[in-house]
Amino acid sequence: MGDPEILNELKNGNEDAFRMVVEKYQKFVLNCSFKFVRNRESAEDITQEVFLEVFESIHSFRGDSQLSTWIYRIAVAKSLNYLKSQKRKKRFANMVNIFDDKNAELERLATEKRDPHQEMENQDRIKVLTWALDRIPENQRVAFTLSKYKELSYEEISQIMGTGIPSVESLIHRAKTNLKKILTSYYEKHL
Repeated sequence: MGDPEILNELKNGNEDAFRMVVEKYQKFVLNCSFKFVRNRESAEDITQEVFLEVFESIHSFRGDSQLSTWIYRIAVAKSLNYLKSQKRKKRFANMVNIFDDKNAELERLATEKRDPHQEMENQDRIKVLTWALDRIPENQRVAFTLSKYKELSYEEISQIMGTGIPSVESLIHRAKTNLKKILTSYYEKHL
């Protein structure tokens, strides 16, 4: 069953259709949330919130975009709201860093045959890049993350962020420029 049929069944209250949506997009939403919050438990909580909102607000979905884009937009918004609430509560100490053993990037690196020295260098690079990403404006970080980590097109990013494609291009360009400055400064001080 394709998205249009699933959507129609979902709007009619079909629980099997809802289960299909969860099964189809759960991993997608979990990975999206994890990229922002970098904590498996928080990402799982956000994923549940996303699907609760999908269930509760499916009747407001107008079909202006694909179902996956709408769900992704909810996931990004919930993830950003979570981060904002964490900043307000100043709970940065509770956040798990990027080296959580469930992190997909590290799992990918670990499966590659590398010597321990190379592995440590890769982990250091990921840590520094994550640190740098946390220092650029939120809208730039979101656009850059969706482009580079999730490999979404500018059009998909513009739909998720609710902005035009030229704005997305500008945000990604500024993110790259800012990251270059931050990383250059970091490596000049630490090398």
